[in-house]
Amino acid sequence: MDRLAAFQHIAAQASRGELTFPSNVSASIKLQQALNDPDCHSEAAVKLIQADPLLSARAVAIANSVAYNRSGNEITNVRSAVQRLGVRTLQSLVAALIVRQIGSQISDPVLQAKASALWQHTAHVAALAQVIARRVTRVDPDTALFAGIVHEVAGFYMLSQAGAYPGIMDGEPEDWVEHGEVAIGRGVFAKLVIPEAVQASVEALWHGMRALPPETLGDTLLLANDLAPIPSPLHERPGATTPQAARTIDFVVGEGTLHDIMAESADEVKSLFAVLML
Repeated sequence: MDRLAAFQHIAAQASRGELTFPSNVSASIKLQQALNDPDCHSEAAVKLIQADPLLSARAVAIANSVAYNRSGNEITNVRSAVQRLGVRTLQSLVAALIVRQIGSQISDPVLQAKASALWQHTAHVAALAQVIARRVTRVDPDTALFAGIVHEVAGFYMLSQAGAYPGIMDGEPEDWVEHGEVAIGRGVFAKLVIPEAVQASVEALWHGMRALPPETLGDTLLLANDLAPIPSPLHERPGATTPQAARTIDFVVGEGTLHDIMAESADEVKSLFAVLML
């Protein structure tokens, strides 16, 4: 099977919901669905997070990050972390866990290296999107963080399957964009029950159309993707800004500029990135 046929085969499976996930993903999806329940109050969220030691540690870490610890008071337990973060941010932490679990079954060293670089790119985009949403576009920062975390989930799924298709990731990056990413991404989003608003913002990223100054969640994600210091190792998106050109992106925001805001927010971005890399 040539690589284009392989992309199309995997995409067809994804569109039918025939996805192969590691066994621990199912438990994480159930946790995500429980947090998505409108009746999930903070005490229920505490119990759900406490049941997973890794999520407990990450919840406390992100609650103490510069982006969320406005008071400077350090917290040391899950209950206080949940109260500070809220359920929406916890959903992003679970999404990050799911994305990394999808890539956990990769055994080939070359593919592992790509997955590692892809997660570094993802963590940068998510951290930048949260700050850009709060300081620039004024869209919901929790949703922006979530969108940043899941925006490359199709790539992680493809890398998890690539071992069965030798050489599939070795050709032209455009082949992945044209024949794999969108169809596979939509299938994975459906399986993970990703909210429509988040799907739409990632679709905007796939199609590469944004406004400057940015206005929407899709614009927020695109700008974060352009500003990320580590690009996706899978491809260059159509119309993507080069790293060199990204450094020159600037525009007026209120009484300041994008450059001013990003300089002021550098510690927040660095702190969020560090938590997502745990």
